[in-house]
Amino acid sequence: MPAAGGGGSATRGSIGASTVASLVAHPLVWGAAWAAAFTALMVVAGVLDWPTLAWLLLVLLLVAPSLAATIIVLSATPRDHLHDRTTVFGHFFVRYLTLVFAFMAWSASVVLGAVISTSIQLAARGDDEEVASIGFDLMAALTPVVATVLWGALIVRCAWFLGRLRGWREAPEASEVPATMFAGHPALRRVVIGLAHPGLLIATGLASAVTALIAAELELQLVL
Repeated sequence: MPAAGGGGSATRGSIGASTVASLVAHPLVWGAAWAAAFTALMVVAGVLDWPTLAWLLLVLLLVAPSLAATIIVLSATPRDHLHDRTTVFGHFFVRYLTLVFAFMAWSASVVLGAVISTSIQLAARGDDEEVASIGFDLMAALTPVVATVLWGALIVRCAWFLGRLRGWREAPEASEVPATMFAGHPALRRVVIGLAHPGLLIATGLASAVTALIAAELELQLVL
């Protein structure tokens, strides 16, 4: 009997070692499988009308591996690490696009603010307390929408930087990720860099953003 128990432990140890070896060899495949599994669970949650807390947990688990790996990689990378790879034209062109989008956002906010103000005044019919109540309710409903849109922009920005930093291969042989990151743990370094893949981050990050945006839009419709 002890021999059988020892054999079972050896089998479990072998399976665990094989899983770890597979994760080290194919981190992106494991990350994609994780994302696919939780995406399927989110579809089930939508069909069965799961509570909001369950939705939030699924969204967090969906994006957790790629987001955690991205935070580790970017936190280990100095701010000026890629400055020598940025051309002067690229620098100015990015700033130009930023100013254009900033102006568009400001213009949209002015128009939207005027529309909201007029709508609140009409709905409240001049009652100051009702105006304040509707205004705060609307602000509380709009804040998650704005935060979600900015989250999506952050995900795209981080993915773009990851593409420059480590490329689009599953496990790049050479990258701009600092050699000091997990220097004594090459297997862990390979897994983290593999999970910090720009495509995986965009897929999971934007999926979480879209899910949160849908939930926020439904909340906004309820307020309106």
